[in-house]
Amino acid sequence: MTPRLLLEVLTLASAALAQFPVGNWRTDVSKRSITLDELVPGGPPKDGIPALHFPRFDTVPAAARWLDEKEPVLVVEQGQDVRAYPFRILIWHELVNDQVGDRPVLVSYCPLCYSALVFDRRVRGDVLTFGVSGMLRGSDMVMFDRQTESLWQQITGEALVGALTSHRLSIVPSQTVPFETYAKQFPGGKVLSRETGHRRPYGRSPYAGYESGQRLLFPVPAPKEARRRPLERLLTVKCGDKAKAYPLNALGKSGVVEGACAGNRFVIFFERGMRSAVDAEWIRDSRDAGAAGVFVPMVEGQHLSFRRESRKIVDTQTGSAWNLWGIAMEGPLAGKRLPAVEHGIYFAFAWLTFYPDTEIVGPSKISGERLTPLSK
Repeated sequence: MTPRLLLEVLTLASAALAQFPVGNWRTDVSKRSITLDELVPGGPPKDGIPALHFPRFDTVPAAARWLDEKEPVLVVEQGQDVRAYPFRILIWHELVNDQVGDRPVLVSYCPLCYSALVFDRRVRGDVLTFGVSGMLRGSDMVMFDRQTESLWQQITGEALVGALTSHRLSIVPSQTVPFETYAKQFPGGKVLSRETGHRRPYGRSPYAGYESGQRLLFPVPAPKEARRRPLERLLTVKCGDKAKAYPLNALGKSGVVEGACAGNRFVIFFERGMRSAVDAEWIRDSRDAGAAGVFVPMVEGQHLSFRRESRKIVDTQTGSAWNLWGIAMEGPLAGKRLPAVEHGIYFAFAWLTFYPDTEIVGPSKISGERLTPLSK
């Protein structure tokens, strides 16, 4: 669905009542943490965007025949089971109910917010399966579980309406990288197959032009940090009740930024070379949005500090070279891996709508975030 068509649908829908609780819903609306008028129709009805169940996977060599090397994939690791979910498929389905290793997971992606998150599907001892409700809140996808038909906010993983209200899904660590980066690090990994049981023009973006537009498709109240462009990309790091956000364009000028949140130190690695999924008509032709990883700058009790040398990220203590996974590829620490820190990349309006007290580290402050060597 193109942005133009989405706007037409929104115009028609605004004159009518929201589709919920009207229709084939069995949600217990007596239990809720929001008012029902916060839910707005997004265009497609319940299950109009079909979530995937029991997905099939290709090998990396097989996927390389149809997936461009610069296209984004969302990667989940559970022990030896490593899987990549291409955005060219996620953008048409938004949810994938899967199991990685022995963990039942929900892979989610809301194109309107550019929020790609992975959750554990277990709640109160039950394994839930999820679908797309067709509703939005704050321009973010509202999901529903098929067991109780409770409604869940995608960007927070919290149940808003229904029997499971106030329960929150646990985050499963994930990272978004270009396919070539995944293929190089995990040549034996799996890649979500185009054989989904649905006919979709995978590789083509139904949100072409969205990122470069001047307004949101579904308006939201102005966030606290009004100075940020709504569709500017922010890398966010959440530490308990605290959160920090870094504009990606500022990270691109540095490549390596060290910072702290709630007393916890981290390092951000940023690299160019990954396409946006909501820019050009075909994802392979989209602008370079860049990719990032966030890590604890410590290996086996040794604190490290980092700098960029030419096209490499190296630590100042040993001169080892590190990749976007936080893995040392060359030098004395080759093979060592930095612990990952939970992070995400979102459009500014989306993150700040739900986390308005986030501290923004602007371009003028990036240099101030750099810490003195951590080996003291």
